[in-house]
Amino acid sequence: MAKTAPKIATPASRPPLFTGRDWDFPLLSRVYDAIGEIAEKELQLDIYPNQIEVITSEQMLDAYASTGMPLFYKHWSFGKHFVRNETLYRKGWQGLAYEIVINSSPCIVYIMEENSATMQTLVLAHAAFGHNHFFKNNYCFKQWTDATSILDYLDFAKKYVAACEDRHGQENVEQILDAAHALMSHGVHRYPGKHALDLKFEQRRLEERQAFAEQHFSDLWRTLPKTVAGPKRDHDSERRRQMLGLPEENILYFLEKNAPRLAGWQRELIRIVRQIAQYFYPQRQTKVMNEGCATFSHYRLMTRLHESGQITDGSYLEFLHSHTSVVFQPEYDDPRYSGINPYALGFAMMQDIERIATQPTPEDRAFFPDFAGCGDAYGVMRDAWANYRDESFVLQFLSPNVIRKQKLFRLVDDSEDDEILVASIHDERGYKAVRQSLSRQFDVGRQDPDIQVADVDLAGDRKLILHHNVVDGVTLEAKDAAKVLHHLANLWGYDVKLLEIEDGDTVAAHDGSPSKAFR
Repeated sequence: MAKTAPKIATPASRPPLFTGRDWDFPLLSRVYDAIGEIAEKELQLDIYPNQIEVITSEQMLDAYASTGMPLFYKHWSFGKHFVRNETLYRKGWQGLAYEIVINSSPCIVYIMEENSATMQTLVLAHAAFGHNHFFKNNYCFKQWTDATSILDYLDFAKKYVAACEDRHGQENVEQILDAAHALMSHGVHRYPGKHALDLKFEQRRLEERQAFAEQHFSDLWRTLPKTVAGPKRDHDSERRRQMLGLPEENILYFLEKNAPRLAGWQRELIRIVRQIAQYFYPQRQTKVMNEGCATFSHYRLMTRLHESGQITDGSYLEFLHSHTSVVFQPEYDDPRYSGINPYALGFAMMQDIERIATQPTPEDRAFFPDFAGCGDAYGVMRDAWANYRDESFVLQFLSPNVIRKQKLFRLVDDSEDDEILVASIHDERGYKAVRQSLSRQFDVGRQDPDIQVADVDLAGDRKLILHHNVVDGVTLEAKDAAKVLHHLANLWGYDVKLLEIEDGDTVAAHDGSPSKAFR
């Protein structure tokens, strides 16, 4: 027997929560409670406690500059981003987000004071319940983030960077951070280890190591004569690579552990950047799902509020105007086109899951026999939100109906051919090919170049050798590669060489050398 998700039987007799644009904090509290009732009883969302922060547009711009985090260390690039976004906003060339939400416990939700009462209701439904549920329940965030400790760790990182600037100079600290930021996308572990991330332990580990060093330090070691003979050279390259754990794709981790010339405080700065990069890694893996979950949740919650009379027709029309702008997908030949809108694709797929679960067609039953007609649409979505990331979600749930509505098709652009081939259209084979091709586009492992530390002879010239495994003939842009290798060489302290390898052959090579200050 089909299972139907519980629905609140609320006739349109409840008084409206508000009738105009103005709002105050008691109203926000009533709105939050009304949304929470529907979210808990109908959608059965499971969320962290929420902390709502009302901020100005200038504070929102400041949050943009520091990746949205409430605490962050100082860096010149954040100021550059602030000036750029502020200029675009003041000139009317760029709008601001209605909210920013932080994956933490409690979940911090920033809402702008300029928002109308309707927009405050929308952003609470979108962020405080939709995003919040996804953060707490998706397996990627469970594996890679520590929501209970991230704010404490950022506070520690901010204080540590400030202390390093006082002791070693702002310029020296910025040189390390510049280099680490350039390698940030290559500073993540892509596979879960034996232990979950514990940021409180990371802070205690540094404090214990510093206390140990201070307790066992003796100035007598400074008076010992320097030895000329270095360590015995190991000519067994395989054994050397095994001892160093090579190949290693987490370049920042390798530098933190093995760079010969880095001081302890410099290694800790690299570790801080690496931990923050790891914290943001799940968000790159789940952009479509995360926004799809939040957008579907706010649409359903706002609709239920309207059906029960708690928001007026005028407020609902204001919401729909904003909602349709968010999920608008320009055509491929539209000047506004900049790729697939994750809000549009995510919301379309969530709506389609609801339709397939409640009103399936024969085509739906053929493509999705596991849940077509099951009647529990919200249950299917909650399972998807918890157990998939973008590429697996698209591969599993993208339906022919959505492919037709979104007008998706697959092109083959071979550099050896003069013409572009339309390889997949709207037929049974084409649907599967489009789904598989689109899924690969959302695979973070394919978006970032596969670069690994391949070898280094610590007893020899100490040149660091990296390999880029070329996929689909896409090589690195030479100028960008040279700049990043320069930062890498600065952290390593010696020359570096990057070989681009395709089908076992070296197709390009790039070299980098450290600045004089790092030699």
